[in-house]
Amino acid sequence: MAERGAHLTAASGYEDRPSIFEVVAQDSLMSAVRPALQHVAKVLAELNPGRYGFLWRWFDELYTLLDLFLQQYYLSRCSASFSENFYGLKRVVPRSHRSRPPQVRLATAGLPQRHHWRSLGLLVLVPYLRTKLEKLVARLRDEDDYSIHLPSSSWKRFYKAFLAAYPYVNLAWEGWILGQQLGYILGKARHHSPLLRLAGVQLSRLTAEDLRAMEEKLTATGSVSRSPSSVKEWARSTTKKALGGLAFSLSTGLSVGVFFLQFLEWWHSSENQETVKLLTALPAPPPPVHLDHETDSSPLLPRLKTVCPLCRRIRTNDTALSTSGFVFCYRCAYTYVKSHQRCPVTGYATELQHLVKLYTPEN
Repeated sequence: MAERGAHLTAASGYEDRPSIFEVVAQDSLMSAVRPALQHVAKVLAELNPGRYGFLWRWFDELYTLLDLFLQQYYLSRCSASFSENFYGLKRVVPRSHRSRPPQVRLATAGLPQRHHWRSLGLLVLVPYLRTKLEKLVARLRDEDDYSIHLPSSSWKRFYKAFLAAYPYVNLAWEGWILGQQLGYILGKARHHSPLLRLAGVQLSRLTAEDLRAMEEKLTATGSVSRSPSSVKEWARSTTKKALGGLAFSLSTGLSVGVFFLQFLEWWHSSENQETVKLLTALPAPPPPVHLDHETDSSPLLPRLKTVCPLCRRIRTNDTALSTSGFVFCYRCAYTYVKSHQRCPVTGYATELQHLVKLYTPEN
């Protein structure tokens, strides 16, 4: 029985088919890199909001550009994404007949143009659109729960239906992924992910010929750059070499970032809660002076503690920002954070989920 179970993860129509553990591990690599970089951007934005605040506000777009450059480099050089190449895998174009092995093609040759651009779009655009969709759903739910806006009846019916249908659409997508993975384990499917199926490719292990071809290509690039025949060839080889060095630095940095993410998870684990309690027992520092002198906010806090720092009126529907601890009216805090993505008083990077409703005994 144990032998049959072991063969389930490696059973395939060809010997270079990776196991389910390899393909799932490479899938989880990029999902672990994004939170690490996002945490770094948040820390920099909190340290200096004026200089690094744009990293937090435009993190999704900046990360997508970085991901686009990285995936384009590895797809053109190694016929694989960054995470797939990290685990020694490549993308191959399968034949139409299920029982036949995929077409034999070196990784350095790259994918056919149609499969290359389809793979690049699915690798980069799908995570970006899904992140934006999740943020949109969270914002619409907040507006619906607290009645921030009073939309017309037709628009209200539309986004009510959208919010009601989103969990089922997400469930169907996750169920499709699970079904693909089960079929891959049992040897009934050639793809473990719907994205690979849509791209028209499947994963295979790198062979000795692939590794040898990569080394020869790297050596040939170095020899051309040392003896260029013209200025145009020299500029082209220098650009390729610089891009290759940059991509190698990014890949190494992302590998270190994965380790850094694990360290952060341990640092914020329950084992360190005693230290956190000791730090929070210290006296609170005086409130900082406002960092941004804009017309819609004051550089000084109001003298009365019951007055909202934004509208300068008695607070209604008290809401605190978990990033700074200051209390505002809910509408004031929601509108400001949605527009500026920072605390109105301290300038710390803030999102809508950091709004905390306060309920007094009178309420």
